[in-house]
Amino acid sequence: MLKVAVIMGSDSDFPTVSAALKTLKEFGVPAEAHVMSAHRTPAAACAFASSAREQGFGVIIAAAGKAAHLAGVLAAHTTLPVIGIPIKSSTLDGLDALLSTVQMPAGIPVATVAIDGAANAALLAVQILSLSDEGLAQKLKAYKEKMAAEVAEKDQKIMQEAAQI
Repeated sequence: MLKVAVIMGSDSDFPTVSAALKTLKEFGVPAEAHVMSAHRTPAAACAFASSAREQGFGVIIAAAGKAAHLAGVLAAHTTLPVIGIPIKSSTLDGLDALLSTVQMPAGIPVATVAIDGAANAALLAVQILSLSDEGLAQKLKAYKEKMAAEVAEKDQKIMQEAAQI
């Protein structure tokens, strides 16, 4: 099975990014986490992205805050799908990171999830990998069915509570 690389611009991003790692683990998807900076270690980030396919990765998740160029830099150096997680900072509540991640020029796509949306980044990575892995596709189907059942249970509970008002 292909691996997912989870790259964060700073170790301070780890509490947010850990939700992606937990989600990948729940689906049995192997993942590696690294700290690389688009600004402080650009050569390392570029080298990683350039060789990611040969290292057995199928998707790269990149989390960064503020200027948030990490996902774009990685995407510029690979043909793998890159998913950006804008990280909320105290400066502009993550809007700066969101815009830096989502506003990529033509030819360098970065799929972007919500600010601090690490779990959804992992789910998108799993969906991408499931295109060529039937086992993952079945796990995703079961996951969505479980979510639907949980909502149906909550609906029944609310209907009963509302009827007693």
